[in-house]
Amino acid sequence: MSDTRKTVILVDDEVTNLAIGKNALAGTYNVFTINSGMVLMNMLENVSPDLILLDLNMPGMNGFEVIKRLKANPKTAKIPVIFLTAMTDEAVELEGLSLGAIDFIHKPFSTPLLLKRLDVHLLVQDQTLELINFNDNLTQMVERKTHQVVELQNALLSTMAELVEYRDEITGGHIERTRDYIKALLDGMKVYGVYESEASGMNETYIMQSCQLHDVGKIAVSDSILFKPGKLTPEEFNDMKKHTTFGEKVILNIMKKTSESDFLEYARMFAAYHHEKWDGSGYPYGLKGEEIPLPGRMMAIADVYDALVTARPYKNAMSHEDALKIILDGCGTHFDPALINLIQKIHPIFRQIAFESVEKTDKLQRANDYIEV
Repeated sequence: MSDTRKTVILVDDEVTNLAIGKNALAGTYNVFTINSGMVLMNMLENVSPDLILLDLNMPGMNGFEVIKRLKANPKTAKIPVIFLTAMTDEAVELEGLSLGAIDFIHKPFSTPLLLKRLDVHLLVQDQTLELINFNDNLTQMVERKTHQVVELQNALLSTMAELVEYRDEITGGHIERTRDYIKALLDGMKVYGVYESEASGMNETYIMQSCQLHDVGKIAVSDSILFKPGKLTPEEFNDMKKHTTFGEKVILNIMKKTSESDFLEYARMFAAYHHEKWDGSGYPYGLKGEEIPLPGRMMAIADVYDALVTARPYKNAMSHEDALKIILDGCGTHFDPALINLIQKIHPIFRQIAFESVEKTDKLQRANDYIEV
């Protein structure tokens, strides 16, 4: 027990019992003596005892009525209560314990036994509070560590995504925009009930993180192909298509080294299937319809839309309206009809994402021009 003296309130309607109890306890505890349950309730407005010794048989408000009120009040519910009684009725003791009392002490009591019983119960109370504090601190520590791990994971993901973009400068901002398009699609699916069961079962945090790795396989594509300003030859295009299977292979290798599978499984599907087409004419596996995992079908739309509305060395940026027409025309061939139906409802969000990205790029370019001058 701590060096600080504990506070005990003794409640009994008999003056003699109060005097005996105080004499027994005063050498060890700070003791308040109270002659009724109502006085106790008033006193607890200003005093927070470590333990209450409560007589069972009192006029006006008996011990059972008092403990019910104590346990019903969050401010007093955790104060340990020990009943004092001259009765030896098993049913009475059972009822008292069921109401929240921690013990019964029979009168007349032995002073050494009373002190020992209080000492044990207060020690248990201290240890319980220490355990609660320890658990609270442990929970906070785990939450901090979890937050740090998530921050580290996000930083690594962002760095990997940036590495891909540094290698493919002509599509700067592509990863950030496609992530925002995927978010718009996922939100729209939930609002309009498109693939409702699948969408509700998706971990949005994992989806937003993992979709950034859809082009991670471009790390293996040669510079001569990646930076070519004109149209690729058939041979070059075949090499470019390998970024899907290489990206999948990279992620599968990571999956073998960790128990975290959900997040990486999303990443694998984004990397492997975002160039598959609804009619089976896509690559790398020629999957058809719903054989293509939903994340792949979602990224197919986001990826193509972004390619259309952004400028490349070999083409100008297309307007939102013209890009939207091409996307809609791909319904049932390139793209999932259900998702295309959704795009018709949410396409203004796509336009806003593209517009804000262009604005941000222009501001950065003007800032860079100013610095260079």
